[in-house]
Amino acid sequence: MADSALREIAPSFVALGPAGVAVRDRLGHLTAEDEDVLRLVGTHMGSLASKDLVARCRDGLEHSTDTWAARKRSLTPESSARWAGAVTKATHDQWALSRRGQLAHIQNLEAGIKTIAHRLSQPIGAKGTKEAPGGYRCEGEWFHKTRRLRVLEDRLERERADRGRGRVRVVRGGKRLARGRHNLAAAQLTAEQWRERWEAERWFLAADGESGKRFGNETIRITPDGEVSIKLPAPLAHLANARHGRYVLACKVSFPHRGPEWADRIEANRAVAYRIHFDADRGRWYITASWQYAPTKTIPIKSALADGVIGVDTNADHLAAWRLDTHGNPTGQPRRFSYDLSGNADHRDAQLRHALTRLLNWAKTCGVKAIAVEDLDFTAEKTREKHGRRRRFRQIISGIPTGKLRARLTSMADQTGITIIAVDPAYTSRWGAQHWQKPLTSKNRKTTRHDAASIAIGRRAQGHPIRRRTAPPPHDRSDRAGHRTVQARPGTPRREGTRPRIPGPRTRSVQPDTERKRETRTSKTVRDVRSAQAWVQDSLLLTD
Repeated sequence: MADSALREIAPSFVALGPAGVAVRDRLGHLTAEDEDVLRLVGTHMGSLASKDLVARCRDGLEHSTDTWAARKRSLTPESSARWAGAVTKATHDQWALSRRGQLAHIQNLEAGIKTIAHRLSQPIGAKGTKEAPGGYRCEGEWFHKTRRLRVLEDRLERERADRGRGRVRVVRGGKRLARGRHNLAAAQLTAEQWRERWEAERWFLAADGESGKRFGNETIRITPDGEVSIKLPAPLAHLANARHGRYVLACKVSFPHRGPEWADRIEANRAVAYRIHFDADRGRWYITASWQYAPTKTIPIKSALADGVIGVDTNADHLAAWRLDTHGNPTGQPRRFSYDLSGNADHRDAQLRHALTRLLNWAKTCGVKAIAVEDLDFTAEKTREKHGRRRRFRQIISGIPTGKLRARLTSMADQTGITIIAVDPAYTSRWGAQHWQKPLTSKNRKTTRHDAASIAIGRRAQGHPIRRRTAPPPHDRSDRAGHRTVQARPGTPRREGTRPRIPGPRTRSVQPDTERKRETRTSKTVRDVRSAQAWVQDSLLLTD
């Protein structure tokens, strides 16, 4: 492939550390009265959140600090000032998220329209190239694509008009769950089960933290000994069982993960946000604590690569990893960390977390301080217009955890001292298979394309070319052509000469035991006899 056809490779960079953390614990041993109070508070605050979301969507692009303050003032008499602040902030964030999703949808529609229009302009049956797709295969497909082009153009026009007016479409509780009500058989739910899930998703039991207040939160408070109390909204103040309109739950909570860090924050009265939610599938209540902190300062990439790197190739069902030394050479055996991304979101998240845990444990065992991953983004690469009937391929790239994997890996590696390096994914699979798959395949080891790609990713993070070795310079220009291998730096001594002879044994094996040497060596008496019986050539007989 010509150099003009290759896109420019972006430089590798050290991924930023997490800016916050969230831990969860179960609210166990709740009484019936506790559950009733939580349901009443969640329902009441959920209705206020729905009302405020309608007001925020109605404001659209006319939103300002004055309209925000007016919405908060209208909610305060029915709850409290802090409850109202949490509701308005949550609804504003939800509106902004829908706004970003609307922009991504417009970009996908534009890409699909461009692809279909190009293919319709080509003759039927025309073959495509690597740069552009060809025409459609038959007249029937061409006809159906013309109709789809009109549908996409109408959708794009409608979405652009909504975006210009600042209008977004938001469903509190989730669009997927709302659509499941019309097809309960496919969702494998009864009407009562769906109603319970729908109400639980629309509850609002969240409170933002506030530094300087007692234990970092005045609305939902957890003491160091695990006591949970809630500041009840004004219409439900008669349900309080403690002073100042608070309701204390009968259960105690503790956070096994990052518990000491959470305890240090609440004892110092630093802000901690809490969210109480109900899992309708299990019938359990949970509480999540979250807080922010300054991101960890990134170290220079050269310092992170001082002990080598582990290259990781991300796939739909596993992570392919290989350890590389400081010169970019693969050492040891490749590793594979499998996961299953089928099932619900909790199962997928657990599978991904377990695979990353095994990867980090292996990195600590190897003594490596850096892991290189691809900076993947398939948001615009999985449309049916781009890949046509390659439905299986679209499912594969849709199942690859890209952004979630790097965010999860960065968060988990922050506490282990391992640095995450993001590299450009261009041509890593192709060039890795071309230069590394065959040389590393033997009778006892079959190197896959994914293993070779992990080597390419690690070498790109180190700044080495992916190819194994450069061509030797011409003999008449050996003094001017530079060093022969890409592994040797220009300042490496004797890089052009032969390897110096190192005295001592040629292998690294342990020297044999003295007793074993004494048992196997020939005795001195036999050696003397053999010496005495040494053969001596007679003098030559000189004859004519």
